Amino acid sequence: MSHFTRSLTVAFTLVLAAAACSGDDIAEQSTDGSTSAPGANATTPTTPPATTVASKFKTIAGMPPVIDDNNIYSEQAAGKMSETVKGHKPLVYVPNNRADSVVVIDPTTFRVLRTVKVGKDPQHVVPSWDMTKLWVTNNAEGRTDGSLTPIDPVTGEFGTAVPVDDPYNMYYTPDGKSAVVVAEAFKRLDMRDPNTWQLQRSIATPQCAGINHADFSGDGTYAVFTCEFEAAIIKVDWRAGTVLGRISFGRTQSESMPQDVRVGPDGQTFYVADMMKDGVAIIDGDTFTQKGFVKTGVGTHGIYPSRDGTKLFIANRGQNTVFGVPKGKGSVSAFDPKTNTVLATWTVPGGGSPDMGNLNPDGSQLWLSGRYDDEVYVFDTNTGALLQRIPVGQKAPHGLLWWPQPGRYSLGHTGNMR
Repeated sequence: MSHFTRSLTVAFTLVLAAAACSGDDIAEQSTDGSTSAPGANATTPTTPPATTVASKFKTIAGMPPVIDDNNIYSEQAAGKMSETVKGHKPLVYVPNNRADSVVVIDPTTFRVLRTVKVGKDPQHVVPSWDMTKLWVTNNAEGRTDGSLTPIDPVTGEFGTAVPVDDPYNMYYTPDGKSAVVVAEAFKRLDMRDPNTWQLQRSIATPQCAGINHADFSGDGTYAVFTCEFEAAIIKVDWRAGTVLGRISFGRTQSESMPQDVRVGPDGQTFYVADMMKDGVAIIDGDTFTQKGFVKTGVGTHGIYPSRDGTKLFIANRGQNTVFGVPKGKGSVSAFDPKTNTVLATWTVPGGGSPDMGNLNPDGSQLWLSGRYDDEVYVFDTNTGALLQRIPVGQKAPHGLLWWPQPGRYSLGHTGNMR
């Protein structure tokens, strides 16, 4: 789970002062500001083959085009596996926050194959933009001695960790030129070269305590980040390095605690999981205004699009606390983003705590970590039946990754594929 912000002074290079981002001066609603080129130290990634397509989305340079205006997730549909991942070993990686380890599961037998020690406080397993590496984000309880542990997706073998300040979570810019390390404890986004891990620049976010989850608009021009400990979300122009707007959901984290955020298939509507309000806030990303709120279940936490983009599967952790107890009122909601309604709710028999994960490649199963119950859940996405619950020891499992995934490129987190 996230850690409370510490008051530390950290030296870093090429900081964008982001003075325009300070405190309450940020407008609650804003339109896109000016943009600038990525940092000079950025490397040029291998871009997926270009596709000629007419689209309402004028995507940024270096970002693959949107193929279907009505469904930005069209290229992560079942069967659309990139040539890059076809030799990758099908495995499920489960970071265990308390044990400083990752459990590796065979998804065909549902058996734990091994447990691998990694860095301190692992949070998520993140596929790289070009899908050639997986990275375990070890945020070391918000200190400067955090690290990223590489995994070779062909063999499933773990490599030597790379030192990186406080990588609670990690994303990639839509053009693939920067890894966005979410340094939660320091209220900043560190843009790093995805090959050398040298710091390109930093974006300060002083108005966003507990910054941790994000997603990008359909055209790639901006991202929305959640502020877990400040009951708010912010809109970031990642190219200009500025915060464009802020929406508050409450006065304190006892009223609202935003968690995961995902953009809908229309590329503009964002859904924000709120663990305190037990549902999702519906946000127009372009105008940055709240359009509504829908209750889903107790402790709403993670959001995952179906393979055809017609549903969002929403994990409800079952409790409204940061540190919970086993056997809560955990559930999964099948949500229709076209009508903004809950289609069905699947409970965990006997109680549980569905947290984070993703779908298997054909979309027939939803794999989620059970944060407070030290287990992994496998749901049938057609019936909602709980197919398996796999014990992983008393280790607080968190950002689970099923790999490989369909898609042309990864925006990070636990496989935000496009």
